[in-house]
Amino acid sequence: MIRFEHVTRRYERDGRPALDDVSVEFDRGDFVFLIGASGSGKSTLLRMILREGLPQHGRLTVAGQNLGLMLERRVPAYRRSIGMVFQDFRLLPDKTVYDNVAFAMNVIGARRAQTRARVTDVLETVGLDHLGRRYPHEISGGEQQRAAIARAIVNEPAVLLADEPTGNLDPHASTEVMKILRWINASGTTVIMATHDRPIVDQMRRRVVQLHHGVLVRDDPQGTYDPPRGSRAWELLNEQEAAAGLRAIDPKPAGFGDYTDLPDRDRPEKAEDPGESEDSAADLGAEAAQAYRITWPEDRRPVTAQEPAEQVPAGVDGTELTGVQQEGFTERDDAAGQAGDEEFEELDALDRDEDEVRFEEGRL
Repeated sequence: MIRFEHVTRRYERDGRPALDDVSVEFDRGDFVFLIGASGSGKSTLLRMILREGLPQHGRLTVAGQNLGLMLERRVPAYRRSIGMVFQDFRLLPDKTVYDNVAFAMNVIGARRAQTRARVTDVLETVGLDHLGRRYPHEISGGEQQRAAIARAIVNEPAVLLADEPTGNLDPHASTEVMKILRWINASGTTVIMATHDRPIVDQMRRRVVQLHHGVLVRDDPQGTYDPPRGSRAWELLNEQEAAAGLRAIDPKPAGFGDYTDLPDRDRPEKAEDPGESEDSAADLGAEAAQAYRITWPEDRRPVTAQEPAEQVPAGVDGTELTGVQQEGFTERDDAAGQAGDEEFEELDALDRDEDEVRFEEGRL
């Protein structure tokens, strides 16, 4: 349905290509995660599908139409067949949720009755039928994103492009948005979603297309966010990690951060007894941390001066401070429940700096 054939796109004549000789095809009904570090070309690819940029080399066709040869007067009609969802929602702040969704139908000249019926149906689909009269600033970020999705699908597009739709949302709101996108895809719409959301990609296990510096390096039918060991993408990410490092949100080579890349002599031994697996797994981190622990030489360890123990004057008992627990007193178990006027013959002796201090007979 959407085909890139050796497409190259540059923003500066002598600069690095935003897309470099990319060849990929998206079929009708696909759900595709488009991943890669920032600046890898994801947004450029989405904008080219929307015809906001044309290839400088190669060919891009959508439903058999060569976008490079499309007449300008046909572009608005073409764009109406494609829905677009942005990370920052882009709702009209002076219009209600209902009017934001209806606006997409008004610009194509839909009749009022048709607009009312369709908008009501779509708002119910995304769970916002009770918020139609609210303004964007009166609803949450997740609800704003659902309103943006409703606006994108109200004209029943064949393709839905989503540029990091969960980037500004909490996990619960992200889950709700993904449920809606799965439902849209199940109805036959092609969904192409650019994302940095590792948990969502790993959980859904849909098709994963990865770009790296404008080059297509991976296309897995049921992939995960991080590339498998030994793949081309894995090798490129290993090289980048060694040279400049990777950010937390970037795809990482499989095994990054575990012990799979350690030489055999440095790798912690695995427990032979399956029953000891839990204990041995807990010890792996301790063994690895021990290898990097910094310790002081014995002859240069800092000496911590100890404060002298407080002297207890002789002849002092605890009767002067009734109800206050005094340091040096030991409550005897045999006195429990026998408070009153009973006298003890003698309290326990206490040692303070090798001087024996004996309390005179007193009452507790």
